[in-house]
Amino acid sequence: MEAASGRVLVVDDSEVIRRLIRVNLELEGFEVVTAADGAECLEVVRGVAPDVITLDVVMPRLDGLRTAARLRAAYDTAHLPIAIVSACTPADLERGESVGVDGYLAKPFDPADLVALVGRLCEQARTAVPGRRRFAYDFGAMPQVPAQTGRDSALGEQAQELVRPEEPRP
Repeated sequence: MEAASGRVLVVDDSEVIRRLIRVNLELEGFEVVTAADGAECLEVVRGVAPDVITLDVVMPRLDGLRTAARLRAAYDTAHLPIAIVSACTPADLERGESVGVDGYLAKPFDPADLVALVGRLCEQARTAVPGRRRFAYDFGAMPQVPAQTGRDSALGEQAQELVRPEEPRP
């Protein structure tokens, strides 16, 4: 196997999904560590030092959106790219964006889309400008927010459609 492209912490309560994600990412050279729920993620994240975290939304003990919010609130994990890999409602997408999730992949997913998303997030982490967040897998065509607001992206008043990674951006 070639050198790892990055370390990914995969968080999902389904062992089958964790294995599916692990196999697909490891085949592409990623190192994968798993956790069964958000609480376990928060216990291991600092020791694992991942480049990217993928989170399911519906999990016992601590769901993915609350986990993402806690990761963003902690100084040492606030910079980590986070992708939701889950069957979400539009409300979950809005909450995910509001807590700082960087990308979304709907279940069931194409393994190639998973690899592409994680690869973009790893690259984003390597080239990140301190203090500025970018989205690797957009939550739709988002309005530009003036720099003085302090937010690089925000949902408008209406829900946004997802843009698949292979589609050209407007």
